[in-house]
Amino acid sequence: RAVVLTSTDCGTFCAGMDLKEAAELKQRTGRDILDLLADPFYERMRRLSVPIIAAMTGHFTAAGMVLAANADIRVGLAGTQGGITEALVGRGTPWAARMQDMLPLGILMELVTTARMMPIDRLHGLGFVNAVEATPQAVRDKAREMAMAIAGNAPLSVRAGKAGLLAASDFGSEAGFSISRALHREVYASDDAQEGPRAFAEKRRPAWIGR
Repeated sequence: RAVVLTSTDCGTFCAGMDLKEAAELKQRTGRDILDLLADPFYERMRRLSVPIIAAMTGHFTAAGMVLAANADIRVGLAGTQGGITEALVGRGTPWAARMQDMLPLGILMELVTTARMMPIDRLHGLGFVNAVEATPQAVRDKAREMAMAIAGNAPLSVRAGKAGLLAASDFGSEAGFSISRALHREVYASDDAQEGPRAFAEKRRPAWIGR
């Protein structure tokens, strides 16, 4: 029903690729390491039908920011920072274009071009991070709480809701609305659409069957 993506308590959620390995591969084969990714992880994240919650228990940079950006909900750790640091080492950030509806353009431009880290509290204030917790365990607990809330809802409604919002992000609000409306036809025609109101009237928890 939902996925929680987290890390060990090492102070870093994700710092990106091994730059030494990437440089050695380039020298040995003449190919960039990203050319070997037939199906990049962030594309698989976007295709996953259930919501992904990033429980970020440390700092996140480069590919760590890619993980965060392609999660659907983000929980951060107080005192940590996030950044898009590729410009420091001559790497690229084509994936950052998809973040234009997650952060104001000026803020996103600052992150991409200065390659400076930004405090989690500021990212929270800008709406990029949903919640900030005091300890790594509290971060995971918050993420699990959200995942359990999602798991208690009608699965078809959750999946169509996620897919519709991503469609609007990719294609604009009007096209996204048309796609979302088509996605929700299955929801309205489902057995769960009958079960929800019936359970409400009978004052009991719905027994979702996912169809």
